[in-house]
Amino acid sequence: MFFNSVSAVVTRFLFILISLIGVWSVVSVKKNGLYWLLTLLYLPLVAELILTLRRRSGSGYKWFSPAIVFFLISIVPSLWILELHHQENKDNDSRCDKLNSLDNIKSPFSIWSNGSVNIQDQLRKMLSNCAIHLCANKWILALHQAMLILLIVGKWLLPMAAEVNRDQLSQLLLIFVGTAADILEFTSESLSDIKDSSPAMVYIILAVWTWSMLQFPLHLSVMTAPSEDLSEPAPSLFSQIRTEVWSTVEALFIQDGPFLVVRLIVLIYFKVIHQMLIFFAIKNFLVVILNIYRLSVLVCDKSSRVSFLSH
Repeated sequence: MFFNSVSAVVTRFLFILISLIGVWSVVSVKKNGLYWLLTLLYLPLVAELILTLRRRSGSGYKWFSPAIVFFLISIVPSLWILELHHQENKDNDSRCDKLNSLDNIKSPFSIWSNGSVNIQDQLRKMLSNCAIHLCANKWILALHQAMLILLIVGKWLLPMAAEVNRDQLSQLLLIFVGTAADILEFTSESLSDIKDSSPAMVYIILAVWTWSMLQFPLHLSVMTAPSEDLSEPAPSLFSQIRTEVWSTVEALFIQDGPFLVVRLIVLIYFKVIHQMLIFFAIKNFLVVILNIYRLSVLVCDKSSRVSFLSH
């Protein structure tokens, strides 16, 4: 129980730390201290931590993770502001270094070699160096990557409900790794394909990205199938839906379906055509078709089984 409480506190502290870096980034690019008010979005996460420690001793829920929901609420607005600001001002972001060499990676941290003993002052100067030396899009990409990695690691560290065993947790983490990679590729590639700074399309891409992030607080893929004892009365079709059906519907309507629509808009309306975009559009199309096929197979199989049991 003590270990669960420590894990719950540490994980949420990491959530707040990454979100705080996002808010600092917004304040830096906007040059407006009022954006520090975004830190008020941390209050639900702190309140959730207190309630979880008092009522559940740090343990989470089987099908839903409030901590991840509140973490997303705390960091997604900052990423929206950064992405929109970059799209509006990317022509002015000319002086920057790409993270393609060891010297460029070390340059923002060179401030630590000046012999100063004031850690707070060194940290502030280091963050300022990051803003000066790194490309805006690279810094935003780094925040996306840090958020997705922390979602996976945080899900691992967060104490799960007693109903979720280690096998189900490992399956969920593997699903999250693939999901995070697809989401990161979609966001970075789609936004880079919009060369004319189309505000409407940027909003659509960010909205689809936000919608796809709903997969992380949901644990539908670890739901256990209901009992199929032949001695029991035949249940309804809905009650017979298995874990595979939930994961199929989730992939179809939250990830690959919306991703396919956005990529088709970029291809057809914006006439952006290149090898990787075509490949990922075909990949999303195949996943959508296969998910529809698999869903139909599972539903037909359940219908046949319910019909057999009823006779």
